[in-house]
Amino acid sequence: MRKIILNLAVSLDGFIEGPNGETDWCLTDQDYGMEAFFASTDAIFMGRKSYDMIDGLPSPFAGKQIYVFTDSPFLIQDHDIKVVPSKNFLKDVQAIREEPGENIWLFGGAALLSSFINHKLISDFVISVHPVILGGGKPLFHEIREKLDLLLLGTETFSSGLVQLKYVIKPKFDFSILDQQLSSLN
Repeated sequence: MRKIILNLAVSLDGFIEGPNGETDWCLTDQDYGMEAFFASTDAIFMGRKSYDMIDGLPSPFAGKQIYVFTDSPFLIQDHDIKVVPSKNFLKDVQAIREEPGENIWLFGGAALLSSFINHKLISDFVISVHPVILGGGKPLFHEIREKLDLLLLGTETFSSGLVQLKYVIKPKFDFSILDQQLSSLN
């Protein structure tokens, strides 16, 4: 099954966009591991607002299958872009994950991110904390329904002050299995 990996930038105070939707604070002076990450993916999930933000720009996603999650009707001319309506959200995501392929990059959309977290669909979290305090904007996490424990896999610090954090969902240990094994020893 293909992994869905959240990889995004966040300010030190926890925002993914500034107060006016700006992302010009994101550092672009180095690769920050993006080339290798990008090579490990062949599909990208994004919300409609994220798609609208990049539409018309030179595409950094050439050759990748893009899935836009929205209920708003709109016409897409590009065969590399597919619309996923929210009414089939879970079924469609599961079907896409079962297709052969590489990892899937959860690119963005705060609402989409919340839905994926609430349905426990994200395998890995790669959070690049940029050395900037925005003071307001769109928060990284909102409307999360329950606590999600993460296991830190590693950190990387760059000369710019950016710190990249890599997490997976912390596995839950089933103590009943241990109890059964201990009981069989007696």
